[in-house]
Amino acid sequence: MRRAPGSVRDSIVGYLAAAECASLGEIHQAVALKLGGVAPSSIRSYINLNTPALFERTARGHYRLRDGHGEGAGIEAQQQTYYLGKSTLIHADCFGWLRDCAPRSVQAVVTDPPYGLLEYTEDEQEKLRRGMGGGVWRVPPSFDGHRRSPLPRFTVLDEGAHAALHDFFLEFGRLVLRATVPGANVIVASNPLLAHLVAGAMTQAGLELRGNIVRLVMTMRGGDRPKNAHLEFPDVSVMPRSMFEPWVVLRHPLDGRVQDNLRKWKTGGFRRISADKPFGDVIKSNPTPVGEKRIAPHPSLKPQAFLRRLVYASLPMGDGIVLDPFAGSGSTLAAANAVGYESIGVERDLTYVTMARSVVPKLAALSVQQIDPI
Repeated sequence: MRRAPGSVRDSIVGYLAAAECASLGEIHQAVALKLGGVAPSSIRSYINLNTPALFERTARGHYRLRDGHGEGAGIEAQQQTYYLGKSTLIHADCFGWLRDCAPRSVQAVVTDPPYGLLEYTEDEQEKLRRGMGGGVWRVPPSFDGHRRSPLPRFTVLDEGAHAALHDFFLEFGRLVLRATVPGANVIVASNPLLAHLVAGAMTQAGLELRGNIVRLVMTMRGGDRPKNAHLEFPDVSVMPRSMFEPWVVLRHPLDGRVQDNLRKWKTGGFRRISADKPFGDVIKSNPTPVGEKRIAPHPSLKPQAFLRRLVYASLPMGDGIVLDPFAGSGSTLAAANAVGYESIGVERDLTYVTMARSVVPKLAALSVQQIDPI
């Protein structure tokens, strides 16, 4: 059943504004009574994702609204702004920021969002910081005596989590549509298991699907033998070893023809690599270099060589603002600084905001090897 974007959120907030505190079961019952069939896992996923930004856990399985979040309130954090070269870093929840920003004020979006959702809940982030596996995090096998950092495994997401994922990106897509100019490129990192859900929700929001950019990179996902039966089935891999990372490419619908849009809004296509070489949708890449990880120890840090190629192409005339609504450690902002673009990053986690303030200038100053175009 199709629901208006934000209807589950509004129902939860409205109920807790009146009830003050309630169990997950009580919240689900109230929302289901108002909206009809809603999976309990959808309620659980939404609340976990927005704790502690909007909700506060009072006891096991019991929640209330945080102070200052009455009925109809958004989830905006107290905004703080920092200026890092040509980049502006904002400590805020991006959904609230996108609702309040000037319409049609952004010329491109390049972002790596929490597309698994669960990996950025408070509990899962704590597991990550302790280097623990379990739940959504998988600890890869050691290599050359070195223990590797946990990786998210999205096969653990159930139907309710997929529904929450759809609602998340549907609302995100609508807000991005409001914030961007006609013809703006919207480039969203994803993975082979969830890219179709991200693309479907954001096109439903009104953006145009323009394909994918394939980052050719060997990852640690897939290729494993059956768990607890690897000796019995030594010649079987449960899933193919992942050798690429898809970035979903969308566009704010054009205002007239491409040439009209370029003249009026300065966007509507991709900046060429050179006069005789167009920007391509397959980019050879490597895992993020150890040196960059030391500067910015973020769990999903992308390499500057790749990000600079992507950010450079996102503004066809080199004119405008690149937005990263899920700025993390600020690697996209650093890439924008390196190629000379203005950018805005929004990040709600104070740990990553603090990190970004330190690392953006350092990452931007790195000399990286150019990626040979395919």
